[in-house]
Amino acid sequence: MPKPTKGARLGGSPAHERLILANLATDLFRHGKIRTTVAKAKRLRPLAERLITKAKKGDIHNRRQVLTVVRDKGVVHHLFTELAVTFAERPGGYTRITKIGPRKGDNAPMAVIELVTEPLGGVTTRRTEAPAAAPAAAPAEEETKAEAAEEAPEAAAAEETKAEAAEAPAEGAEAPEAKKDEA
Repeated sequence: MPKPTKGARLGGSPAHERLILANLATDLFRHGKIRTTVAKAKRLRPLAERLITKAKKGDIHNRRQVLTVVRDKGVVHHLFTELAVTFAERPGGYTRITKIGPRKGDNAPMAVIELVTEPLGGVTTRRTEAPAAAPAAAPAEEETKAEAAEEAPEAAAAEETKAEAAEAPAEGAEAPEAKKDEA
């Protein structure tokens, strides 16, 4: 048995809260965006996203489950034929809540909840591979040293002498080992 939500309910009783959320979901799918309180918008979002996911599946079982919440057959038809096609590639996040400030009469915080209609192509992710990045870093360092040499010749000359001094003991350390092998 599902555990009831803690805190005050929207309508006073669980049945009234379900009716409020069902009507809000129906209006959201009918109009695309609705203006309501922030509390109702936050409670509506998971319900609406579950219904859209059921519509994306599109079979008769899911259609009947959506019909238990959204009683208007025209809205359910619109949800399954048009909105499900719109959200076909989107893996989630079908709704957006935007806070718009307090209501004039009772100062209740208001929000607009709307269906996201923008295409999903704006988000890209990059993956960097550690082995491929290490060899590519060495030429980049040489290019930056060359650019620095053009801008400040004295600083570049000082860096080169430091690099040569660091390499010289390493070469000297190799030479005695080579002599030991020869002997």
